[in-house]
Amino acid sequence: MLLEIFILFLGYGLMVILGIAIKIFLKPFSMNVKDSGIDGAGKYIGIFERIIIFTLVLTNQYAAISIVFGAKSIARFKELNSRNFAEYYLLGTFASITVALIVGILFKLLFGNFIF
Repeated sequence: MLLEIFILFLGYGLMVILGIAIKIFLKPFSMNVKDSGIDGAGKYIGIFERIIIFTLVLTNQYAAISIVFGAKSIARFKELNSRNFAEYYLLGTFASITVALIVGILFKLLFGNFIF
């Protein structure tokens, strides 16, 4: 039981740390996007997004990942009219989802389904 909790927190920690890699990846594209919303909120939204997707992968709830994407899109609906923002948003969202999916699948391959 303790091992499963450790592995789970290792995965969640990776979701937080990999946000740095996503930020570095998006840096060249951020210059063309007007900053809106609460400062730093996007960082935390991304962390929670990856944690939720990682958990959904571990619990074999792949279809529910579309709900996460849909919720983010609804919240940013009006801003998606700007092509620069839409492309930046999609790059960030797809990078975040891809990272969480890959890490979740790797965890399942390495540690099996004993986590859940």
